[in-house]
Amino acid sequence: MRIGIACPYSWDVPGGVQQHIRDLAETLIELGHEVSVIAPADDDRPLPAYVVPAGRAMPVPYNGSVARLAFGPLSANRVRRWLKDGAFDVLHVHEPAVPSLSLLACWVASGPIVATVHTAMRKSRWLLASQPVLRSALEKIDGRIAVSEAARTTFVQQLGGDAVLIPNGLATRRYRHAEPLDGWPGTGGAIGFLGRMDETRKGLPVLLQAFELLAPGRPGLRLLIGGNGDAEEHRDTLPAELRDRAVFLGEVSEEDKIRLLHSVDVFCSPNTGGESFGIVTAEAMAAGVAIVASDIPAFRDVLRDGQAGELFAAGDPAALASAAARLLDDPARCAELSAAALDAVAAYDWGIVARDVVSVYETVVLGRTPVGITE
Repeated sequence: MRIGIACPYSWDVPGGVQQHIRDLAETLIELGHEVSVIAPADDDRPLPAYVVPAGRAMPVPYNGSVARLAFGPLSANRVRRWLKDGAFDVLHVHEPAVPSLSLLACWVASGPIVATVHTAMRKSRWLLASQPVLRSALEKIDGRIAVSEAARTTFVQQLGGDAVLIPNGLATRRYRHAEPLDGWPGTGGAIGFLGRMDETRKGLPVLLQAFELLAPGRPGLRLLIGGNGDAEEHRDTLPAELRDRAVFLGEVSEEDKIRLLHSVDVFCSPNTGGESFGIVTAEAMAAGVAIVASDIPAFRDVLRDGQAGELFAAGDPAALASAAARLLDDPARCAELSAAALDAVAAYDWGIVARDVVSVYETVVLGRTPVGITE
């Protein structure tokens, strides 16, 4: 099968949707399919052979974050040429309501179209203002996928129509084994965090406040933090005597991300909302590290209502400190949660998820002509 995949966000910027599309494309290629991905990216950037650049992305505030999107005549022309040259059996667009390449592809294309929604959010001004324009594109979609119940609710309530639930995929074997970073975790205990530090919804301030409560009674306890953002600004929120116990790595490579997960005793997902699945939490599960996470719906789902990780009241530093302390003091409980997490995350392995996605493709292409261009 020839499959065209439209990515709405810049290929050069780390993100859960981009990682999902990258892994899906590579798994589909391993299964014998021909795959082409179009994504916002500069023409001179080194890209995988299956990625077609659609030009530079622009930063746009979206769903409590800053998304890098491509939208305009240049992008539309590149999408049109990509569709014409690709002669795809099916077009798979991700986040079709986002003003970027997926929406452009829906407008331009005819034929079998599948859409995946990753986002869980309240009604936005963009969605309210653009409903009539969006509808002309979204009506073309034949197969709808949501990566979580929260994302499915967004699809149903805001975009119309139902969606089949197929979770985010994960290359689980990639996370199973790695050497810890030098000097970690140490003897006093270590808590890890991964995420964009400057996005309040990722919850780093909650973790730092919890660390202030934990650290005085645990002289060797340290934080290991990976992700983009102003490290000095966040470090300075801690009392002076604790600042050298919080280590900020900045943006990390895929290899070092996995090493970070194997460098801590407890991994923390303190997000306050806006998550539809929690791919970083699932990665920590695949690494076998004990997890403490906020009790937002996305994390409740992936952690099986606390069976595969400790949950605490979202936004409450004292509750986070108590939950983390219980795990740091109870290695047996950590081992129990690790085993439960490894069992739960197996359902998200790409070997399973990709085949479910292909089943949707097969349903929408049955008896249809290939993807074409609307005139």
